[in-house]
Amino acid sequence: MTELAREYGDGLYALCAEENLSADMLSELQELKKCLREEPDFFRLLSNMSLSKEERVGILDNALRGQVHPYLLNFLKILCERGALNEFEGCEAAYRESYNRDHSVVEASVTTSAPLDEKQRARLMEKLREMTGSEVHLSEKVDASVIDGVLLEMNGQRYDNTLRHRLETIRQALTAET
Repeated sequence: MTELAREYGDGLYALCAEENLSADMLSELQELKKCLREEPDFFRLLSNMSLSKEERVGILDNALRGQVHPYLLNFLKILCERGALNEFEGCEAAYRESYNRDHSVVEASVTTSAPLDEKQRARLMEKLREMTGSEVHLSEKVDASVIDGVLLEMNGQRYDNTLRHRLETIRQALTAET
């Protein structure tokens, strides 16, 4: 994340926190990020420097007025005017980090070979809440190469309890002794 993204994301968060809009804005930012990823042509149009700033801002205004909170629309207009729309995802990440810090939220990602069932998910969430003392937002990934076990990433740490990792540990121990 760039310094500009951090500065802008933190600035938007400070404004929204002051206005008690931080949760709603986080939701809108995440939804807009998803939409922009699904419609890369729209993003390219807004980043096209052959159009004037006024034209790009006008396109943004016509597309999003009434669809997003005015603060978010104005935020996007500022990014567009400054030619920094490519920083949007970094701004969203900085905003989310500030929100998570202020609301004691921890983001965790779990990768398993098959989808977790409700009982497994509830047990994992309870364990993570106990470990962190915080609310946990869990994203799940399925990767057949995991084979067995769980790969968890949380707070910049990686907890690898997969069969592949355990076998690799055994292999290293056996080869180190010879």
